Amino acid sequence: MFGRLPPALVLTLAIVAGSAMDATIKWLGQHNHILLVGFARYALSAVFSFGIWAHAGRPVITAEMWRAHGLRGFVIAGTAMTFFWALTVLPLAEAVTLSFIYPLIVPFVARAMLGEQVRPSSLLAAAIGFAGVIVAMQGAPAAAESPQHTLGVVAVLVSAALFSVAMVLLRARARSDGAPIVGLMTSLIPGLIVAGPALVFSPPPRAEDWPVFVLMGALAAGFMYLMAKAYAKAEAQQLAPIHYTEFLWASAIGFIVFHETPRIQIYAGAALIIAACLFAAYNERRIAAARETPP
Repeated sequence: MFGRLPPALVLTLAIVAGSAMDATIKWLGQHNHILLVGFARYALSAVFSFGIWAHAGRPVITAEMWRAHGLRGFVIAGTAMTFFWALTVLPLAEAVTLSFIYPLIVPFVARAMLGEQVRPSSLLAAAIGFAGVIVAMQGAPAAAESPQHTLGVVAVLVSAALFSVAMVLLRARARSDGAPIVGLMTSLIPGLIVAGPALVFSPPPRAEDWPVFVLMGALAAGFMYLMAKAYAKAEAQQLAPIHYTEFLWASAIGFIVFHETPRIQIYAGAALIIAACLFAAYNERRIAAARETPP
């Protein structure tokens, strides 16, 4: 179904699912230990991802895949837990906006790990988006007023750095393994990594939270499957700026669910972020047209 859609559109659908997933994580983190939320996110999404993998004909998972995804699993676990905790102390739109620093790193990581050429247009799009992030952070509470806010900002920045590595690793594995295997391994392995600490340090969840946990797992599985589909068909640096659209979905969900109203500076930063997304979309179409045009 999704194979016929442009990679940019598939990734946009993934971002919508990811924004909804972040909202469920934020809500659950207000009532449950964050380690438990992280474990449930990966354990439940592994169940849904297993269904996708089985529906795809149970493609073979080799020992080499286990080794490669094992390394990526530790990166993902670190990315997830730092960001999940940040969601509990920062407004949803602000946490998402801060995380947009990662596309500035992706082209260099893709160059080092995959040998992809770093195009000036990719750097320009990321730089415009990064400028939007800087503008959006103006007017944030001072450290003395909200010490956890500062820790939340640091947690998002650490998560963003790890996420850039995870996205390039995703690009490498999506090419060879396929979306069903990538989706399953991306859920299963981080879940195994987080399982021990969660079982030792976390109290059991509230009974009334179970439907939200299941919803979180379904959204997580869909998010990862669509991400793998998109990155299997396009270069990492082409798709990276499209992640900026998450600000729009996070702002809407934060306002409706958590009654969070973004600061005026966040709206100003969003204008730059949207400009970066439009430029990236235009550049992707231009490059695709040039490849299809015979010399």
